[in-house]
Amino acid sequence: MKKLVSLLLVCTMLLAFGACGKTEANGDFKMGVILIGDDTEGYTAAHMNGIKAAAKSLGIADSNIIWKYKVTEDSKCYDAAADLVASGCKVIFSNSYGHQTFMVQAAEAFPDVTFVSMTGDFAAISGVDNLKNAFTKVYESRYVSGVVAGLKLKELVESGTLTAAVQPDSFDANGNIKIGYVGAYDYSEVVSGYTAFYLGVKSIMPNVVMEVKYTNEWFNIDKEAAAAEALIASGCVIIGQHADSTGAPAATEKRLNNGRICYSVGYNVDMIETAPNAALTSATNTWSAYYTEAIKNAMDGKDIAVDWAEGYAKDAVAITKLGNSCAEGTAEYVADIEAKLKAGTLKVFDTDTFTVSMPQNTCTVETDSNGKLTSCKVDLSFMDFSTMTPIYKGETVECIRDGAFEESYFRSAPYFSVRIDGIVENATPVE
Repeated sequence: MKKLVSLLLVCTMLLAFGACGKTEANGDFKMGVILIGDDTEGYTAAHMNGIKAAAKSLGIADSNIIWKYKVTEDSKCYDAAADLVASGCKVIFSNSYGHQTFMVQAAEAFPDVTFVSMTGDFAAISGVDNLKNAFTKVYESRYVSGVVAGLKLKELVESGTLTAAVQPDSFDANGNIKIGYVGAYDYSEVVSGYTAFYLGVKSIMPNVVMEVKYTNEWFNIDKEAAAAEALIASGCVIIGQHADSTGAPAATEKRLNNGRICYSVGYNVDMIETAPNAALTSATNTWSAYYTEAIKNAMDGKDIAVDWAEGYAKDAVAITKLGNSCAEGTAEYVADIEAKLKAGTLKVFDTDTFTVSMPQNTCTVETDSNGKLTSCKVDLSFMDFSTMTPIYKGETVECIRDGAFEESYFRSAPYFSVRIDGIVENATPVE
């Protein structure tokens, strides 16, 4: 009996020491975060919330997360990374595409630290083992937010609220309803997102056309508001966005309250407080899904995925709360769409849902006689566009698989850059 008691006591002590060891490891683990903005900017706030949620679930103290706010996309990013290494961080995340070239420099200089460039696109072809990329399949939630907007358009038309007699400039010569989109840059990430949004709207209201206006900045409240104002003035009824401020929703709310028929779909965060009448929903990322996995791997001494991209299947994307102006039945309809995306039975870029007729500059496409996309080859090299030579050479891949463009399959960062019919880009950025 004494032997049994002694053995149980030893086991209990070992378990206790093991638990203490784990807590101690958590207490020693430090990570760094390099941010393009701060919590006043939606995109960065979403990342911060995801990291905090992940850290809480993993038992990491707030004091062991070292934040670097408003880090510009230049050598200051490298300086911030080097400072985080000196502070003892084992893994360092940056959240903006323009940080990537400086993150790879840091990864080369500090091979014992893992560097993750969120939204980046060349980790897998860089030859630098401790550089990683990650992004979500946010195009899925953009599609769903487009469905929300389409249901609102349908309600407006069927109720007689929106007609050519009431608001004539909201219809083109062919009777299509005009919608608009405020984009930051003409990058694949933005093109993929606005196309997904448009296809979501079009799945409900086939007779829509969309104009995209660029700001050439990720975050500029005044420019985003000006872009939204211009789109509404040209007749657009719905204003979507891939821009990080409240500028577009606020401008839409103002115009709606002044009697214009116009509604807003935001990005990253709930915009209802900003636009209580105009905001329908926002497409968003659930960043905690990624950060929990990546940080736990780093803590456990395991490798972090070189290219990570998940969507509804891993609860990595969502839409925010539905606004009071949404059409009746929207919640139920959206739940069905989300379930199909989660199951993989609905493909956002199903080639049966759009046509292509205009010349393409960033990919090689083939279509059938009806304009249906039958082939799309994308070069995954990271290019120096000033000389049109690859800095890192990647494969050229066929992206049409089983009747759909397969986005974020060959790498995490979006590479859909096809310009489809029904969408017009305004080449002159908003000043």
